[in-house]
Amino acid sequence: MPTLLCFGLGYSAEHFIGRFGTRFERIVGTVRGAERAASRNVSAGDRLTVLPFDGVTPTAELERAIGTADAALISIPQTEAGDPVLAAFGETLARAANLQSVVYLSTVGVYGDRGGAWVDEDTPPQPDSIRGHHRLTAERGWHQLGAQTGAAVAILRLAGIYGPGRNALTQIARGTARRIVKPDQVFNRIHVADIAQAVEAAFARKAAGIFNVADDEPGPPGDPIVFAARLLRREPPPEVAFADAAPSLSPMALSFWQECRRVRNDKLKRELGVKLIYPTYREGLRALFDAR
Repeated sequence: MPTLLCFGLGYSAEHFIGRFGTRFERIVGTVRGAERAASRNVSAGDRLTVLPFDGVTPTAELERAIGTADAALISIPQTEAGDPVLAAFGETLARAANLQSVVYLSTVGVYGDRGGAWVDEDTPPQPDSIRGHHRLTAERGWHQLGAQTGAAVAILRLAGIYGPGRNALTQIARGTARRIVKPDQVFNRIHVADIAQAVEAAFARKAAGIFNVADDEPGPPGDPIVFAARLLRREPPPEVAFADAAPSLSPMALSFWQECRRVRNDKLKRELGVKLIYPTYREGLRALFDAR
């Protein structure tokens, strides 16, 4: 695929481009604001062009980029008004003759609270939060675009993301780690490097459908904090009951804590051929520690 269009040069998209960007002859990515785009272009190199997109207003430059794109990575969160990319460029995308493969980064939050039960891609979504409902609507919009155009649309539902600069080791080192305890609460996680290889596999196979991108071992939220503290030879922060921590949590964080499920990743391995580099937080944190 010679040209990739990446809506949203965020944490996960940047890591994908950093690892697999050389498979594309040209990459067009978006950030918010013309000033930020200009700054990024100074160091972007010949392969990457950065264009501004405010999440609302379509631009002629991006419409031209859509017309030449063979693949599209969508890494922009939905809003109350819907998916920003579909809202601004839906008609242009529907006419994009070259577009063969789309990867949309979603969230396992669309499954909602399952009381710790296992979910897979056949589990009907039942989001509890408004944010989860918006995500599910966006997923359906991209599926509809695929059905309309014939492009392969892969929905990657991501678990809790961690990686360089965004992990329990960093929190411990900065003194910001909190070991919140909620009985029977478990989370799945996923290293950003494994997200990158899942995106690569979806593009390489022109995959269509839904794929959970999560690690092999859902577990209590405090376990990575304790493991990171042990690696750093520090005492872990004291346990804090969820009821005591809840008033200080943001609405988004609070919604995250009010959902509990275990996410299966068998389809990711079976159909996309992904072998996780970091199957649990232990391998991921140890590698991040060794790289410090």
